[in-house]
Amino acid sequence: MRYEIRVDGLMSETLTRAFPELEHVMMSGQTVLFGPVVDEAHLYGLLIRCQSLGLRVVEMRQLPE
Repeated sequence: MRYEIRVDGLMSETLTRAFPELEHVMMSGQTVLFGPVVDEAHLYGLLIRCQSLGLRVVEMRQLPE
């Protein structure tokens, strides 16, 4: 599965390094993290990581394969 997670604001390089398994782009005041997600536990782990870093997730969606 591939997912896209949109975070409010522009993440610093330090913050993006907290997600080594995902690529990222910055656009329109948001950071878009995207890449492979192994399973549901991995997905929830990514969301918990966002929360623990104080990031506000504004959208999350599964990408077509």
